[in-house]
Amino acid sequence: MIHTTVGQLGHFFVILSFVTALVATAAYFISALGWGRSLQAEPVEEPQLAYAGEASFGNKKTRHSAKSVAKASTPPARDDWRTLARWAFYLHGLAVVGVAASLFYIIFNHYFEYHYAWSHSSRALPVQYMIACFWESQEGSFLLWLFWNAVLGAVLIQKAGTRWEAPMMAIFALVQAFLASMILGVVFGDTFKIGSSPFLLLSEAMPEAPIFAADPNFIPKDGKGLNPLLQNYWMVIHPPTLFLGFALTLVPFAYCIAGLWRNQPLEWIRPALPWTLFGAMILGIGIMMGGYWAYETLNFGGYWNWDPVENAVYVPWLVMVAALHTMLIAKRSSTGLKTAIILTISTFLLILYATFLTRSGILGNASVHSFTDLGLSGQLLIYLLVFVALSVLLAARKWKQIPSDAEEASVYTKEFWVFIGATVLCLASFQVIATTSIPVYNKILEAFGKVSNLALPADQIAHYNKFQVWFFVVIALITGVGQFMWWRKIEGKKFEALITPGILTLLVSAALIAFGEMKNPVYMALLVASVFALMTNGTILLGVIRGNYRLSGGAIAHIGMALMLIGVLYSAGFSKVISINNTGLLISKQDEFTKNDNKENKENTLLWLNQPERMGPYQLTYRGQRIEARDMPGYISRNDVEVIEGDFHGIALRDLEQNGKLYHKKGDTLALYPENTYYEVEYREPNGKIFNLYPRAQVNERMGLLASPDIRHKADRDMYTFVSSVPDPSAENKWEKTETYSVAIKDTFFLNDYVAILDDVARTNDVDGVEIGPSDAAVRARVRVLDKNGEHILNPAFVIKDRMVAHPAEMSDELGVRIQLNEIDPRTGKFTFAVNRTQRDYIVMKALEKPLINLLWIGTLVVVLGFLIATVRRYREFSKMKSKQGAL
Repeated sequence: MIHTTVGQLGHFFVILSFVTALVATAAYFISALGWGRSLQAEPVEEPQLAYAGEASFGNKKTRHSAKSVAKASTPPARDDWRTLARWAFYLHGLAVVGVAASLFYIIFNHYFEYHYAWSHSSRALPVQYMIACFWESQEGSFLLWLFWNAVLGAVLIQKAGTRWEAPMMAIFALVQAFLASMILGVVFGDTFKIGSSPFLLLSEAMPEAPIFAADPNFIPKDGKGLNPLLQNYWMVIHPPTLFLGFALTLVPFAYCIAGLWRNQPLEWIRPALPWTLFGAMILGIGIMMGGYWAYETLNFGGYWNWDPVENAVYVPWLVMVAALHTMLIAKRSSTGLKTAIILTISTFLLILYATFLTRSGILGNASVHSFTDLGLSGQLLIYLLVFVALSVLLAARKWKQIPSDAEEASVYTKEFWVFIGATVLCLASFQVIATTSIPVYNKILEAFGKVSNLALPADQIAHYNKFQVWFFVVIALITGVGQFMWWRKIEGKKFEALITPGILTLLVSAALIAFGEMKNPVYMALLVASVFALMTNGTILLGVIRGNYRLSGGAIAHIGMALMLIGVLYSAGFSKVISINNTGLLISKQDEFTKNDNKENKENTLLWLNQPERMGPYQLTYRGQRIEARDMPGYISRNDVEVIEGDFHGIALRDLEQNGKLYHKKGDTLALYPENTYYEVEYREPNGKIFNLYPRAQVNERMGLLASPDIRHKADRDMYTFVSSVPDPSAENKWEKTETYSVAIKDTFFLNDYVAILDDVARTNDVDGVEIGPSDAAVRARVRVLDKNGEHILNPAFVIKDRMVAHPAEMSDELGVRIQLNEIDPRTGKFTFAVNRTQRDYIVMKALEKPLINLLWIGTLVVVLGFLIATVRRYREFSKMKSKQGAL
């Protein structure tokens, strides 16, 4: 049955969201211009004396026109256009919710006749990963962005105040119209297309597929499934957080444009500042969530790879942090105000540029996780250029209305140091975006008929690190000096207050450098700068607390940043590979192992099943393949379950217990997560303690071997383990031709290069899968196989049942053999065994120690705490000002 109704309803909601966004834009625009108001008066609003009347820039006071004050004092008329705009925007928000509900309903109910559900989900996925399916593709992520903007718009309608609402929400609604157009899916003629609909039927998306010519109503039984790398709980919470950060960049942008529009270039700062702080916090959390996802899901051994998509989000965050610092000094410095306007506008435009980079297909193969082009590149470019033109033209027109300072800021003022810090942040962001945009330069030159030879750096990590380290050395130093300036610890143009934290910094840094045998001068510089930031900001924070002043969110955030830098320094700079291959033998001749002077051959170790190997201070033993059951904790042996092909169920081959509790009896059907295989690796520490890690691998038809690490977290370091090569866990064993051995009891023979001894052949009544009756007979051989680590016992059986002979085979993954007892000759006393050999079970794995990486995650939490404190403080200040002066 084809469920077309829900798709039609979803598409109707898409059209409704687009139309209502346009209506809200037009109505708010008319309201902002003051057209069409009725003469019925509303309650009087008090003028903003401090902001609408007089603004102070340095030592120069500039009075706004009396006209603007008088206008603020005049009772505003009832605004029918604003009322229409509000209802249109509310209806738009409900339509966006309707689109999201319709799409999730299709995914959740496995309506694979829809292209979106078939492309991104499958019946095997649990509910949390069905949620991740929602935003795996472009349409779903645009919809997520739309949703957050709609939520923020509804909040701002209630909180912004009547004077800001119309001009600000006109910008909001215009952005929503552009975003809604991205999922509109309307085609004119054969070539002109607006948006890509998430509600296309499979037959509409793939009309030339032969199956639909044979059966127009064909519905696949299952979908292609979710990208294995996205089957992680961080992918359930990271994208919504990141897109909330994207949406929050629109709030200060809208306030800034509204302020310029209303000829009030300063007044927008106070209401926008809490939103800027909150947006920087959320966007930063989203970025670090992505870093942690990469750390525990990908296998490049870290949390940041300078991928163009990572850079495209990192750059707007840097600029946003720079913008909020300049907003803090805008009231006292026209330079700060002008810079705040430029950076606030740039933050949002960079978000749009990042969207264009990652979704237009322009990056090509430069990024491992950019979206493919859905034919929206032209539409995305228009989206970007419209807001660039709007912002630049408005700012240029209003620029002369921003007063200038009477004199330059002194090096002994807090405004100077905050501005310098913001400048360095902008330089850091420029270096990243300039390199990341190389594919864009090439496309522009190609459009003019030129051939460009520009290419991204061969070693992008080294390229970016070379510059970014020094930028953050400077930033760390500036945070220390700037905080002392901010809290007026430096007076009389003297820097003596910095002597004590400076001495402490040198002592602590010298000890760390000596103790850690640090020899790299770049590392030394970053360590000294980070410790200086810790000492200075820590001193300020203690002083603030003792003086009973308001807790300084800035000092806390800067302390967190310093901890993050130290965590990055040690975890990246002193990461140590401990899986050193000391055998002198090549593990693999593949390019990925042999390149860079056999780097991976030297840094990986080969583990055979149940054969201990020494690795650094540890003794490692590979204990076998494991799989996850949906209703059991931990992992179960893959040999204990027969996986049903093409399904997410299996049959228990023996009773399944965990921690003494029986979950499934032999023969039960149980639900599994069959895509992933976990490889149990036992670590024995020098003191005898044992812990197990379970690195994951999946052999994917589309993507090859996908390996994810398992990590043991310790206070001072992480043990990071992943598999580099494994036999395909879903492949059938390839057995070599049968070899036969006829031996007597106590004779010796060879099994797969191992010495084997036939110890005994004895009668038995216990044979798996065979019921031995009174008239039946069965014997079981005891074959002892010797290797360097001990011995293995194989027990092939010989059964006569109902005058039929059976030869149940005994298999050993450790030895790579299958043995059957085929004949018993009572005359000679010899027993004939049929033996097949195959590849023994093994893994190739890599293990690293990451020292002090927890400082990075702890520092992130501290930064978030600082931002949160600062956000609450600035919001309370704004609320108090609003209550004193009336609605803003």
